[in-house]
Amino acid sequence: MNFTKCEIEGLLIIEPKVFGDERGYFFESFNQELFNSATNNKYQFLQDNQSLSNKNVVRGLHFQAPPFEQGKLVRVVQGAVLDVVVDIRSKSPTFGQTFKIELTEENKKQLWIPPGFAHGFSTLEDQTIFQYKCTNLYQPSSEGCVLWNDDQLKIDWQVEQPIISEKDSKGTQWIDFSSPF
Repeated sequence: MNFTKCEIEGLLIIEPKVFGDERGYFFESFNQELFNSATNNKYQFLQDNQSLSNKNVVRGLHFQAPPFEQGKLVRVVQGAVLDVVVDIRSKSPTFGQTFKIELTEENKKQLWIPPGFAHGFSTLEDQTIFQYKCTNLYQPSSEGCVLWNDDQLKIDWQVEQPIISEKDSKGTQWIDFSSPF
């Protein structure tokens, strides 16, 4: 596995070594020892989630506030997404900055998102299956959401007619956002 640091501190792009032949392919999608080495033994996963979405769905920008903050290791099993994170760590030099990466069935890339980021994605293909490992259990009372299409964040989700949940359409505007991190 290759671990690449991103321009925003803490984010890691993980690329597995894929072994393919006429039968198909094989790759190691997670290795606790290598992950521990890349993240200084700080994190343990407690919950795995999976979603299925059709093209043009936008989910996010979600986070869990302390003491139930979550780090997430995300990847696409089928289809493609534009994965987006916003740094919401108030003391970070990159506070308010966004990072985007395309995660696809073909490229098999993963993104490690430590606690302190709002996370979302848009689906670029129908029947996209998205998986994520979380470092904490979901706590509804700790859930937060930054408005996905906030003017100040200027995120291009690469979808023409986004499909949004009612909950996500009521996210907090960036100008009114007070970070718990």
